[in-house]
Amino acid sequence: MYEHHILVKSENELRELFGHLDTKVNYICKAFSVNISTRNSNHLTVSGNKKDVKQAAVLIEDLLTIIRKGNPINLSEIKYQTEMIKENNSFQLNELYNFEIQVFKKEKIIRPKTLGQKKILEKIGNNEILFVIGPAGTGKTYLAVAIAISSLKKKEVDRIILVRPAVEAGESLGFLPGDLMEKIDPYFRPLYDAIYEMMPSEKFQNFLERGTIEIAPLAYMRGRTLNNSFIILDDAQNTTLGQMKMFLTRFGFGSKIIVTGDITQVDLPQKTNSGLVSIAEILKDINGISFVYLEKKDVVRHRLVKEIIHAYENASKIDNKIIKNLERNNL
Repeated sequence: MYEHHILVKSENELRELFGHLDTKVNYICKAFSVNISTRNSNHLTVSGNKKDVKQAAVLIEDLLTIIRKGNPINLSEIKYQTEMIKENNSFQLNELYNFEIQVFKKEKIIRPKTLGQKKILEKIGNNEILFVIGPAGTGKTYLAVAIAISSLKKKEVDRIILVRPAVEAGESLGFLPGDLMEKIDPYFRPLYDAIYEMMPSEKFQNFLERGTIEIAPLAYMRGRTLNNSFIILDDAQNTTLGQMKMFLTRFGFGSKIIVTGDITQVDLPQKTNSGLVSIAEILKDINGISFVYLEKKDVVRHRLVKEIIHAYENASKIDNKIIKNLERNNL
C-alpha cells in the first residue's frame, strides 16, 4: 500500500475540497481507486496503488492551488481534470484561472473551462481572424460572445457585429411575419441567450438602438467594409464556399473576427458544399489567421451531451464500414 501526504492549510480548504456530503472527494476516490483520509486537520493521506495515488495527488494539489486563490471548484471541473490526468496530459486546471473575461455584469467573471477554450483566448490575442470548430456543447458561441463584449467594454473596438446564416435545421418554418429583426430573431436566439448572461437587457437594447451591437443576416454583408469591429460569424458550417469568401473579405482595419461552427451539423441542401469544411486548407498559409479545433472532451454541457456525441461518432464509423463493405462486394 503506497501513501502520499498532502499539507492542508485550513479547515476551509478541506470543506471546499471535500464538497457537500463529501461529493467531490468521493468522486476522486472512485475515479482513481484510492482512499483519502484526514488523520488531522493539517494533512490529507492518499493511499492505494502507487500510480493511482500519484495521479490523485496531482489533482488534489492542483485543486488546492485554485482554492488558495479564493476560487470555488465544482465537480465538472474535477471530472475534466481527472480525464486529462488519465491521458497523461501535463495541463493543470489552475492555469485556466489565469484568464478572466470581464463583461458588463460586474458579478459575472468568465473563464475558460477546458484546454480547448484556453487555446481560443490565447489565439484570438495573437490573430485577427480565428476559426473555432467543434461539436455542440463546447462553448464556441458563448466564449466568442464573451470575448467580443470584453473587447467592447475595454474600448478595443467600436462595435460588435453578430452574423448568422438564415438556414433552418432540417425543417421549414415557412413564412415569418414582421420586419427584418422579427424575421431573423429565431436564428439569433443562441447569441441573445449568451449576451443576456453578460449584459443587462436595458444596456443591450440601448446598444442595439445606437448600432453599437448589430445583428445582421449573412446575406446583408455583401458590399460592406467593417472597420474597428468585433465580428462573430456563428453556425458557419451552414455557409457556402461563396458566402464564406464574401464574409471574410468584409474584414477592415482594427477589426477581429471569430468564426464558429460544427462541421458535423451541416443543414445546407444536399450537394451544397459547406464553406467551413475546406477553409483550413484554403487559408493555411496566411499569417494572422488561426484555427482551434475543439473535441468532445471540451464539452461543458450536461454529461449526456458528451456521450451522445461519442455515440454518433461510433455510429458514423459503423456506417462508413458498412458502405465500404458494400462497395467491395459490388466490385
